[in-house]
Amino acid sequence: MPKIKTSKTTAKRFKITASGKIMRRKATRGHLKGKKSAARKRAYTLEHPASESDVKNIKKALGV
Repeated sequence: MPKIKTSKTTAKRFKITASGKIMRRKATRGHLKGKKSAARKRAYTLEHPASESDVKNIKKALGV
């Protein structure tokens, strides 16, 4: 059976923690920053866990 290739776009967007959680970055952080509060902009720098409904598809794309 052939190996499953890793989706390189998925590999750049998601990280797997040591405990197995899939972490992602938030959207809407690239532009129009003038009207966003400082607290909101700081929240964009953090990584957040991916939605449970997406985990199966993300792991499949990562080849995990």
